[in-house]
Amino acid sequence: MAFSVNTNASALSALQNLNKTSAKLGIVQTAINTGLKVSSSKDNSAVYAIAQSLRADVAGINAAQSSMDRALSTIEVAIAAGEAVSDLLIEMKEKSVAAKDLGLDTASRGSLNNDFKQLRDQITSIVSNAEFNGTNVVKNGGTDIVAITNDDGSRTITIGAQDLSLTGSIVSLSAGSSISTQPLASTAAQNLESSITNVNSSLSALGAGANRLDLQRTFISKLRDTIEVGIGNLVDADLARASADLQSLQVKQQLGLQALSIANQGPQAVISLFQ
Repeated sequence: MAFSVNTNASALSALQNLNKTSAKLGIVQTAINTGLKVSSSKDNSAVYAIAQSLRADVAGINAAQSSMDRALSTIEVAIAAGEAVSDLLIEMKEKSVAAKDLGLDTASRGSLNNDFKQLRDQITSIVSNAEFNGTNVVKNGGTDIVAITNDDGSRTITIGAQDLSLTGSIVSLSAGSSISTQPLASTAAQNLESSITNVNSSLSALGAGANRLDLQRTFISKLRDTIEVGIGNLVDADLARASADLQSLQVKQQLGLQALSIANQGPQAVISLFQ
C-alpha cells in the first residue's frame, strides 16, 4: 500500500462507517423521542400512507360518536318528558273517572276539575321544555333525531319525532279540556284511555331508538379501538428493542470515532521515512 499525504483511504473508510452509525443512531433516537418507528413519509412512505388513512377513519369515527352522544342525550330528554306525560295522563284519568260520579256535589266536582286543569297545563309545560341542544322531539312540529353512524357520514340512524302536545294526535285532549260536568268527565276518561295507550306506544318507539343508538355507539367505539391498535402495530416503535439498539450504536459510534482518530494519524508515519 502506497504512503500518501493527499489521500487517506483508511480515514475515508472509517468516516463512512461512522456516518452510517450516526445515521442509524439518529433514527433510533427519533423513535425513542416520538415513540414511533414511522413518524414521517420518509421513514416508510407506504406504511405512513396507510397509517394516515386509518387515522382519518378514526377522526371520522370520533365525529360519528359525538353525533350519537348528542342524539342519545336528546332522546333521553324526550323519553323523560314522555314518561312524565304518561304519569300525568294516569293522574288525569283518575280525576276524570272520579268526576263521572253522579253523586258528586258542586264543590267536589270543582276541586277535581281544578286539579285536572293543572295536570293538563303541566303537560304543555313539560312538552315545551323537553329540549336538548336546540332539539325538541316531543313538541308539535318536533324535530326528528338523526345521528351519523360511520366514519364518512354516509350512514345515519333516524328516530322520528313524537308529538305529545295537546294539539297533536297522540294525546287526545285539547288545551280547554275539563271535567266540570259528568258528560265532560266521561268523554275525558275515554280520551285519556286512548291517550295513555298512544303515549306508551310513542315511548316504546323512543326507547327502541335509544337502544339502537346505544348499540351502534358501542360498536363504533370498539371499531375505533381496533383501528387504533392496528395503527400502533404499523407505526409504533418497540422501545425495548430501541433501547438495546441505542446502547449498541452508541458503543459503535465511540469506536468509530477512535478508529477515525487512528486512521487520521496514519499519514504522520511518512515523516519517519525522511529522518
